[in-house]
Amino acid sequence: MKLKKYLPIIGIAIFAYLLYKINLSSVLAEISNANFFYLGVASAFIILSWFTSTYKWYVIARRQKTKIPFLEAFKINLMSGFYGFVTPSRIGALIRVEYLKKFNEDKLGKGISNYVLEKIFDIGSLLLLVGISSFFFKEIISANYLNYALVGFAIFLIFIIILRDENNTKWLLRFFYAKFVPAKIKNGMRDGFYSFYEDMPERRLFIIFFLCNIINWVVLYSIFYFIGLSVGINVSFFYFLLFMPIVTLVGQIPITINGLGTREAVMISLFGLLGIEAAKIFSMSLINLLINGIVPAVIGALLSFKEKNNS
Repeated sequence: MKLKKYLPIIGIAIFAYLLYKINLSSVLAEISNANFFYLGVASAFIILSWFTSTYKWYVIARRQKTKIPFLEAFKINLMSGFYGFVTPSRIGALIRVEYLKKFNEDKLGKGISNYVLEKIFDIGSLLLLVGISSFFFKEIISANYLNYALVGFAIFLIFIIILRDENNTKWLLRFFYAKFVPAKIKNGMRDGFYSFYEDMPERRLFIIFFLCNIINWVVLYSIFYFIGLSVGINVSFFYFLLFMPIVTLVGQIPITINGLGTREAVMISLFGLLGIEAAKIFSMSLINLLINGIVPAVIGALLSFKEKNNS
């Protein structure tokens, strides 16, 4: 338990070490000379990403007959984004489940179902992109990335097949329910389970949910591309589409806050293959952290504070 508590410090330590090795003055010089036109384009894509990241779970919610207006979903997305920003692997974004209760007749299970489905498609689409990237760069990138991506994607497909069928999931969870769930909460768990499967979207719609997540990843990597251009990283967008899924996947490891440290280490390693200076890569990451991380998190925090005051 104590180890889990201190794991995020590892990522922060990596971040501090990289900054020390690269030289802070070099990084600040890159940031101060950033091209404002490209930063403006990146900012436009950030706003677009707020819509795409909302839509990828909103479209699932609507198919689950959750009666939530898009603007309300947009606000919830920003608020849960704040909690996700300050927690390892963005686990704090689970707060969305609580916000969705009032649109689901106070049923927790349907909100959990929405979150689980969206995260499965999110990770599944990311694993597919990592697999494609690893295949293209199999001569220079460790084969382990490809192997992990293929195994992960296979698990994703199996999990989708099992999760979609209520009877399969009952069979899978029966042992856990009988042995580990305390008697006093078994009734609540049972009700949550059935509401989890209430209005489950049709299987034929899964490809649409999957594509929504792919589009969202492309929008997010476009942000990095234009921030990169602003600090003089003049490489094809193709490389961002190939490198950034690997960066994102490594950033999911829960040893840091919001991928801090691990993300920069992997980016420096991958973009370094193209001869890009570490100071430019680190500067790109810091600018992204500010305008695509801290600013939206502050907005989400203010909305969350307002929501608590109104409740």
